[in-house]
Amino acid sequence: MDSIPIKNGIEKPNSISSHHFGLFHLRINQNFQERPVDRTTFQIVHESANSFHPFVETFLTDDPVQREQLSQLIWYRRGFSYVDPQTTPGDYMTIEVDAVFKIFRFDIKTQINKRNELGFTLRTFVPTEGHYPFSLFTSDESIEWFHSNIAGGEDAFGRRFFGLNKVNVSYSDRNGKTLNLKKNQIIFSGVELNHFYYPQLFDPQKNIAVNFGSHIGINTTKYNPSIDLGISANFVKKWKLKSKNELRLGVGFSGMRKRAIEYGSPFDFGNNLWMGSGETNLEFTKYTQKGNSHSFSVNYQFQTPYNKRKEADFYQLRSIDWQGINAGWHNGFSTLYETLTIYTFFYSYQRKNFGISLYLKEDLKVNNAPDLQTGISIKIPLKK
Repeated sequence: MDSIPIKNGIEKPNSISSHHFGLFHLRINQNFQERPVDRTTFQIVHESANSFHPFVETFLTDDPVQREQLSQLIWYRRGFSYVDPQTTPGDYMTIEVDAVFKIFRFDIKTQINKRNELGFTLRTFVPTEGHYPFSLFTSDESIEWFHSNIAGGEDAFGRRFFGLNKVNVSYSDRNGKTLNLKKNQIIFSGVELNHFYYPQLFDPQKNIAVNFGSHIGINTTKYNPSIDLGISANFVKKWKLKSKNELRLGVGFSGMRKRAIEYGSPFDFGNNLWMGSGETNLEFTKYTQKGNSHSFSVNYQFQTPYNKRKEADFYQLRSIDWQGINAGWHNGFSTLYETLTIYTFFYSYQRKNFGISLYLKEDLKVNNAPDLQTGISIKIPLKK
């Protein structure tokens, strides 16, 4: 099996959940390879992600006495006291997200030597209405059919109430900056440089691989002119099963400093500038008689909140149309103070000169960031 250069550890394309804030900055994808790529490899990843958050306002008062009083109340009993910046000093923000985001990533990885690998990524995205057939699973119709017929209930989060197949993406941050994205607007969001070091820390007979990564994200939009820096550590254990099948477990953690360098005036995409994330991935691989492989895996991912948790003790939320929504009208802001979790199911087929992966990512916590995401990647080795 070692003669197959493209099968290398757990087959997992970049599948970070396409959170509407995360689209604008570096997010670290845990690397569950066992060694540097044997050949320079090109990979393209296309993702489709449905995110829906009705318009909601948030106010964070500057008054310490009011903050203490509000902290004694459950959030939906706090009312909404914002009038204007002079009358009620504090941070006022609004958000609305309704789109099917199409994300494209173009990756090149190359081996520096037997212990080091360098990767380069271009990332871009487009907010769309999500019509058939290009959004078969992630369209509004598909998701609402699922809610109505299988789980969730009729119009569980108000998509039908506000209208299906629309693009409404707007955000006003705490500093008064306003963002409005248009339908089919192509946004080149950044480039990434990733270096991985693969030390030999364990006896090869134990089938344990470790790698450490360093990451640079150069954000290129006018909304976030900045550079993010990050590090990661990843562990992969392989078990050889009967009939030459294999089972692998991957565990990885990463840390990142958003806006470590600013070369403009970026939006506040969350005031928690130090962020952490982690993934666990379990993969089963079955080989064919020709040495090709079919892999099936499940992945669990978490990420620390975008905003500082302490603000959730006193924030005030308001939505004009909250009575027309069955649940979740507050998610646009309330989930920015929560740990994001998401599950992903992968299928990959690999052969010597080609690899394809499909995945479905579901937000079982129901914070709609995104609600459902699908992806496909194609990987091609270029040269030795």
